[in-house]
Amino acid sequence: MASMFVARADARTVPIEAIETGKFPTWLRGADASVKAWVESTGFNAEAGSVSLVAGAGGKLARVLVGVEAGDPIWAFAGLPGQLPTEAGRSYALSTRLKPPAATRAALGWALGSYGFTRYKKPKRTPAALVWPIGVDRARVEREAEAIAMVRDLINTPAGDLGPKELAEAARGLARKHGAKFSVIVGDDLLRRNYPSIHAVGRAASNGPRLIDIIWGRPNDPKVTLVGKGVCFDSGGLDIKSSANMLMMKKDMGGAAHVLGLGALIMGARLPVRLRMLVPAVENMIAGNAFHPWDIIRTRKGITVEIGNTDAEGRIILCDALAEAVTEKPELLIDFATLTGAARVALGPELPVLFCNNERLAGDLLRHGKAENDQIWRLPLWQPYRKMLESKAADISSTGSSPHAGSITAALYLESFVDKAIPWAHFDIMAWNVRAMPGRPEGGEAQGMRAVYALIAERFGRRRKHS
Repeated sequence: MASMFVARADARTVPIEAIETGKFPTWLRGADASVKAWVESTGFNAEAGSVSLVAGAGGKLARVLVGVEAGDPIWAFAGLPGQLPTEAGRSYALSTRLKPPAATRAALGWALGSYGFTRYKKPKRTPAALVWPIGVDRARVEREAEAIAMVRDLINTPAGDLGPKELAEAARGLARKHGAKFSVIVGDDLLRRNYPSIHAVGRAASNGPRLIDIIWGRPNDPKVTLVGKGVCFDSGGLDIKSSANMLMMKKDMGGAAHVLGLGALIMGARLPVRLRMLVPAVENMIAGNAFHPWDIIRTRKGITVEIGNTDAEGRIILCDALAEAVTEKPELLIDFATLTGAARVALGPELPVLFCNNERLAGDLLRHGKAENDQIWRLPLWQPYRKMLESKAADISSTGSSPHAGSITAALYLESFVDKAIPWAHFDIMAWNVRAMPGRPEGGEAQGMRAVYALIAERFGRRRKHS
């Protein structure tokens, strides 16, 4: 974080002027003659994300012009850290005065634009540094940037270096940092402790299955529980994926990464909640003891499940974690999972799917998604499709026989393990940028996490209880 920002401007600081695309003609009419000539000769028209470097009288860089969309401060400057010259000691400062919330989002966008996954390869250049904008909430920017970087790093790490054991160690480190209670149930202990579905999916891997459990906060504060799908690699199991479909499956623990990142935000801000994070962590591999299509598995809740396809393993591990989560009757239950290709077919890779059993919760999440420019989109828990999950041999089928409405039937399956009285939201996410955008490089990505954090901060942030 230190290299992204500097405390104050000096003689080497270059101002950045943001120009709204729709106001460019007005701005141009008021520009001095030399700047107007330069802009016209270079074709700069303030299109969102476009940049013009303007020299001063001595030929040195004097100003930076950047085109922005109205009302989009978080991404308006996110492309600049990787574009602007980075001579030793040079920094940049926003000459456009922003209101404090916008200044905070602009600084966060700058921080996210400075991100790079550097575990295996040194960066080609150092990102440009920004003078902290006036009115910025530095602590919030630092928390959110660090949490999102953690999510991206976890997702980007290859499965050979981040299996269930390594994911558990990352979670242990997070718990230790914030003074949280950490525990983990590993291997056959999952059977003894009645987590049979998690065990069934992960038992074929040499890096054994486990359930990660983190608890933080005062017992009498409102209970918030987060559940994240932690499939560290998904071969598809006996219903094996093609090589093309298997290529990106290191990201199948993206839900777990989101839960850890969101937990880091909540604990870092010391929100007055009693937080619990449950992460079932497995590799879905092939061996002689792998689970089979049409196996019938007994879950923690006692519901029997007929396996329709071993490549639909995420819902199988999540159902045991959700069954445990509801035993405490939390005031809010959220799960994140890279669950279905059907969600990507419906909304594409950039728009996370929300399913929710509570109208107020759904409305608040959508509102915060829009406000934070962390958009999400709701699909229905359409109960008539529940018939698609009927099984002749078990209480429920994991997939059903219909090729239709795959993301909805997956959500309905999970809903079977959640008490109706508990406000619950399920996010079916891609957790990956398939194309690079300002502040969002190709690779692992946090989706919907800032919206959920904003909801939790609003709903519980003022409810301090003294014990």
